[in-house]
Amino acid sequence: MTDKTLGLAVIGTGFGCITHVPAFRDAGFEVRALVGRDRDRTVDRAERMGIPHATTSLDEALSVADIDAVTIATPPHTHVALAVEAAERGLHVVCEKPFAADLSEARAMLAAAEKSDVVHMVGTEFRYASPQALLARQIRSGAIGAPRLATFLMHLPLFAAEGSEAPGWWTDASSGGGWLGAQGTHMIDQIRSTLGEFEMVSAGLPVVADRGQSAEDSFTVHFRTTTGVDGVLQSTVGAWGPLLMTTRIAGTLGTLSINGDKVFHADATGEHEVPMPADLTNPAPQPPPHDLFQTTYDWMHSTGLDRAPYARLADAFRRRILGQAPDPNEPPAATFRDGVAGQAVLDAIRRSAREGRSVRVEAP
Repeated sequence: MTDKTLGLAVIGTGFGCITHVPAFRDAGFEVRALVGRDRDRTVDRAERMGIPHATTSLDEALSVADIDAVTIATPPHTHVALAVEAAERGLHVVCEKPFAADLSEARAMLAAAEKSDVVHMVGTEFRYASPQALLARQIRSGAIGAPRLATFLMHLPLFAAEGSEAPGWWTDASSGGGWLGAQGTHMIDQIRSTLGEFEMVSAGLPVVADRGQSAEDSFTVHFRTTTGVDGVLQSTVGAWGPLLMTTRIAGTLGTLSINGDKVFHADATGEHEVPMPADLTNPAPQPPPHDLFQTTYDWMHSTGLDRAPYARLADAFRRRILGQAPDPNEPPAATFRDGVAGQAVLDAIRRSAREGRSVRVEAP
């Protein structure tokens, strides 16, 4: 395929407008249609974002615009129908995380994409965040020897206050909602792409700030990987207190950690900052228009922190559609196959919490 401008339909008027539209434009896509459930809201947001067509179905979008690819930014329980429809129509597709409602849906999405031979990727944009990408590169280089112990902590009092608002699907376990899917999927993807596949999990999914929801606002996961790493994930958006963020990987020769946007290496000689190479340096965050924010959940994206890494994901997507070879030095793109593997971990965590025991992760 020649290096043409690719037409894109963005499905989803929330995060789709906040992050996907600007990021895919940064990567060279032409956003030609916005697809949403509510026509008035979709028309309003399409006009706000300068998108020529506002539609309420993919079929309608294809009838009014030349579309090569879609990006899906809708609640997780809707992903399977949308991704399968896009693939069957021969459209290349990026699907947001949480990838699916369960492993069977994830496998159906992968099967449809592979049968139609379309390019498929998952919205795990933080593979391209500068510190995470540098940490992964350092581990691959052997900077800490063989990784053995991993700690991932994130405490963010986003929903601790009474009256905090989240989208309806986010509080509903049957719709794939909850903080495990929203944040845990990023942590799971970081572990899989950096340390290896999950072998076993033991987990709890508590609700700290009870608002009557059926989905968790917190999680603790003890895990073991097939590569011999023992680790813990813990995060909450329901607990009061200062922001806490820790990423630390200890190996046989040293330890790597992330502090803000910097990576540090420690061993017997002391601790030093690892210089950020130019090819992993992202532009400064660009805050989205604040009139797009309606809930407390939307304000999580108010700094624009995910736009630059998402633009790099979108650029990798564009180059793959055009048949260009990936840069061997860049983070590998997550495909629907990664979506299936990540969903297997999510299902095992939920089963562990439900049954109160350790659970072996099913092979994807």
